[in-house]
Amino acid sequence: MDINRPTAQNYLNGEWIGGETAAESLNPADGSVLGRYSPGSRALADEAATVARETFERTSWAASPRLRAMVLYELADRLEAAKDELIDLIVAENGKLKREAAGEMMGAISETRYYAGLARTILGRTLETAPGNVSMMNREAAGAAAVIVPWNAPVTLLIRSLGPALAAGCTTVIKPAPQTPLIHSRVMQCIHDCPSLPRGVVNSVNENGTEVGEALVASEDIDVISFTGSSRTGKRIMAGAAPTLKRLSLELGGKAPAVVFEDADLDLACRELTGGALMMAGQICVAAARFLVHKPIEREFTDRIRAAFAAVRVGPGSEPSSEMGALIDTDNQARIIRLIEQASDEGELILKGGVPDGRLSRGAFVTPTLFRIDDVSSELVQEELFGPVVSIETFEDEAEAVAKANATRYGLAASLFTRDINRATRVARAIRAGTVWLNCHSRLFAEGETGGYRQSGLGRLHGVEGLNDFLETKHICLEAGVVQA
Repeated sequence: MDINRPTAQNYLNGEWIGGETAAESLNPADGSVLGRYSPGSRALADEAATVARETFERTSWAASPRLRAMVLYELADRLEAAKDELIDLIVAENGKLKREAAGEMMGAISETRYYAGLARTILGRTLETAPGNVSMMNREAAGAAAVIVPWNAPVTLLIRSLGPALAAGCTTVIKPAPQTPLIHSRVMQCIHDCPSLPRGVVNSVNENGTEVGEALVASEDIDVISFTGSSRTGKRIMAGAAPTLKRLSLELGGKAPAVVFEDADLDLACRELTGGALMMAGQICVAAARFLVHKPIEREFTDRIRAAFAAVRVGPGSEPSSEMGALIDTDNQARIIRLIEQASDEGELILKGGVPDGRLSRGAFVTPTLFRIDDVSSELVQEELFGPVVSIETFEDEAEAVAKANATRYGLAASLFTRDINRATRVARAIRAGTVWLNCHSRLFAEGETGGYRQSGLGRLHGVEGLNDFLETKHICLEAGVVQA
């Protein structure tokens, strides 16, 4: 792949805008420079918000569902045409495996087409409250939306917010993650190349520290913030948006428990949970982060999952033999190493991970870690670790399993493994999480809503409900009277 790319620029009102300075984007697998990007600014963010506001108010975009559907279908076609190039770029700039990057692209293309179809099916309702009194409940675009995108799945997590925003009739400003600007720039080129897209509907401003995100959150021109990221940053966004009372769609942190009962198929459970915990090197909010194991099978499960984790081959995402890629950068690598040492102090290390030797030592690689812990109050259990570090905890009965599953402030996802359908139904209902997988882990698709309970966020993404955060309901009341005899 040719990675000698031009500088990733900002995009306003259909035009590319560079800057006097440029920051580097690095390959996390070896530390090499992939390219550069032009940081944005508060002024540029304000200008983009103004463009989005004026485009929303002065054009017919919000009233043109067929045009919006056409644009989304065009975008899906362009993403599909650029799929192989983007897969290679995701591997290089993000560090994930090639098969993970391919899954991300296929998911993004599917989701774009899904919301293209929904763009023409946004329906209101009518009712008659008394003779001659007619009410119309119209569903209308909420206005200008800011989409703040994380680095761990920079294409899919952009599309799952941008798709419903455009389908609903919103105009947009995107703030991409500074760790993956080249990926985002290539997606923006796909957007720019859509022939039916009106100027000003989609804009993008690169981050510069925190000033671009803060400007969008505070802007009077922005009506909706769609953010995916940590709960800590989500709280800052809520505070920053309070003066303007913006609508917020927040998919935040997770600490997904996987509950394994004594009657579980352990071959299936270990296979699913190895993938569910180590996909994207554990850098995904729905990763299986806590293994809650029924006491009678603790030893057998621990032996099996340790062997499965130890067998995982860590290496560059571009190599077919690799089974887990790099972390996003060396800062996060150092953070994970500190967490492993903390796990050694507070619990019992079952499998100690570390930085591999040889050529991999140049990249942000860390091998998987498993540790046993009994203290549910430990920050190792309570906090999102966002890496290949997983705890093993035990329970005596169903009630304790539910209590431990609900013991953190998060509620994004969970899974449970049992052959008993009645138990599966009871426990799934009792776990406070937006998604509960039965005898599997991490199944995400465009048609199925995802989102969190408690400090895992507000609102839902994917599915029909993904439109809700970008729509308002307007009541139009008409007292037409009745036909006079």
